[in-house]
Amino acid sequence: MEQQRILCVGLVCLDIINVVDKYPEEDTDSRCVSQRWQRGGNASNSCTVLSLLGAPCAFMGSLTAGPVADFILEDFGKFHIDVSLVTEHAQCVLPASVVISNISTGSRTILHMNRNLPDVTENDFSKVDLRQFKWIHIEGRNAEQQVKMIQQVELYNSRLPQQQRITVSVEIEKTREELYQLFAHGDVVFVSKDVARHFGFQTAQTALTGLYSRVKQGAVLICAWAEKGADALGPDGLLIHSDAFPPETLVDTLGAGDTFNAAVISKLSNGGSLQDALTFGCRVAGRKCGFHGYDGISEEFSDG
Repeated sequence: MEQQRILCVGLVCLDIINVVDKYPEEDTDSRCVSQRWQRGGNASNSCTVLSLLGAPCAFMGSLTAGPVADFILEDFGKFHIDVSLVTEHAQCVLPASVVISNISTGSRTILHMNRNLPDVTENDFSKVDLRQFKWIHIEGRNAEQQVKMIQQVELYNSRLPQQQRITVSVEIEKTREELYQLFAHGDVVFVSKDVARHFGFQTAQTALTGLYSRVKQGAVLICAWAEKGADALGPDGLLIHSDAFPPETLVDTLGAGDTFNAAVISKLSNGGSLQDALTFGCRVAGRKCGFHGYDGISEEFSDG
């Protein structure tokens, strides 16, 4: 059998990125420094970074038909990402984001449109040959269906010795009540700064200790906090921290969180320690913030 891969389940969309030297005022007409199309979506972006780090991976999500979808598929191919598990909905509209990327501050402002493209379901997932994968990462979206997907993995794992079981990670990024049920279903749980603040926590450390009771026994909970780095808490009760590694010049933070998640998964899936994975995640995400897009990641980190 070929080398087992990492599967990311979630969104792919079109990002229309407008790079500006200052954020525009409302009701004005101004020029961009540049504009480009880019394949986006959390799970899609994480696949890009995994591939650049040398980790064979696959994407599972929904796509439409037409020229924009063709652009998306061509870009997946450029990064050698397997898309055989993509479900096509020909009559739907592909989600799109208009992104304003401000080079003077590094900020990114996103206007997202997702009209009628359904997320993948437990029925779609039931057709996956789980033997291909050593790790499955789920971007929290249609959480009730995703819990049922994870339960399929748990059933598969129950028939295998520990060392052959698939690790499941989940990302809880948005402050939506439905997503919080995912806390209890990941071996590794990524919780965002926004969600942590929604629960009333002002630091990554207090968020981890406050939210750890929500995760299942033996799980790892991870929270990145932008320029303050990232923290993790595992079943041993020890808080682990990594400082951030900011670039010399902050250029583009779009996808930094997806980059962090992918780098952590890459390191953990190869047997790295939690401390090494957290530091690696911060290093790669910091590097990514120093340029537009993702290609520069491979120059420094492709050997892991």
